Amino acid sequence: MKPLDSLFLARANELAAHGIGNTAPNPPVGAVLVRHGEIIGEGYHHRAGAPHAEIEALKATKAIDSKAASGATLYVSLEPCNHAGRTPPCTQSIIDAGISRVVIGAIDPNPRTNGSGIQRLREAGITVELANDATSAILIEIFSHAMQNQRPYLALKLAMSLDGFITSKPGVQEWLTSEEERLYVRNLRIMHDAIMVGAGTIRIDDPQLTVRPSHNRLRPYYRIVLCETGTVSETSRIFETVENYERTIIITRSSAPKLEKVAEVIVAEDLTAALQALYESGIQSILCEGGPTLGARLIEAKLVDRFYWAIAPKLLANKDAVPVLTGVDLAALQRELHFDHIEQTGDDIILSGIFLENRS
Repeated sequence: MKPLDSLFLARANELAAHGIGNTAPNPPVGAVLVRHGEIIGEGYHHRAGAPHAEIEALKATKAIDSKAASGATLYVSLEPCNHAGRTPPCTQSIIDAGISRVVIGAIDPNPRTNGSGIQRLREAGITVELANDATSAILIEIFSHAMQNQRPYLALKLAMSLDGFITSKPGVQEWLTSEEERLYVRNLRIMHDAIMVGAGTIRIDDPQLTVRPSHNRLRPYYRIVLCETGTVSETSRIFETVENYERTIIITRSSAPKLEKVAEVIVAEDLTAALQALYESGIQSILCEGGPTLGARLIEAKLVDRFYWAIAPKLLANKDAVPVLTGVDLAALQRELHFDHIEQTGDDIILSGIFLENRS
């Protein structure tokens, strides 16, 4: 690796981030073409079925039908694909363009490529460097986990006071976190295909669960309500028709004739079956903003791939206060938490990480 490689790879990662939320079931990917230390073309994957990042970068140099990229170095956040799908394999386009060196941020977890793209390029005499870049890996975290587990990647967002409560008493809606934290959550919603809550959240808060202010997204959003032990009113705001949103999905253990008039109803015996059904319907990632019961159930079932834990500088403890998680041994849970990111948003702190036991 050369001194400037990290700079150009960082630019490829920056470009890839433009595709977050739009490329599923493909991962977001960015690419930069460099010759004599200068960028001559760059691009990113916009959506499934559209040209891949490498092709966008080649098009920017008019190198598809010429040798404008001959001798150049290609920086790409993810290993170029080596199979034909909706688009031809990128490896052949790279070879045909006369590119002499390729720097790759992360290897493709898709079994159809997974190293074969690197092998094909090397067989063609191209120098290939695999950076194993941390940012490149984060960009494909959702894609990688969904593909490996054959279910949607599930992120759990929790918010609590300093003393571990979400509200001062049951059944009331209280603003706990700052406006900046709510903007952070908006960006999380944009990143994921679907937002999921439990029936209790719908009954108490009657949320619409939309991105506000609205965000132009190429793929429509989904809203999911899990009704394991109780139902919701068919007049709830969650069922309102909203532009760029699919019909709301209800997960239940039995049929729900009233709700079938306003929503898509999926009957599933447990959480694992529910996630499988959602994956088969094309949902690759879910942000769960459920309450203490749903959050605890997902943790207990070992279905949480990443958590976002917001802590507000408030104290709510009293005999009626509602804890952030119901029925969870927090002391035991602590041993499984691995925090890999922390930041301040307004007056709040957001901790993010994984459950180590779920990665074994």
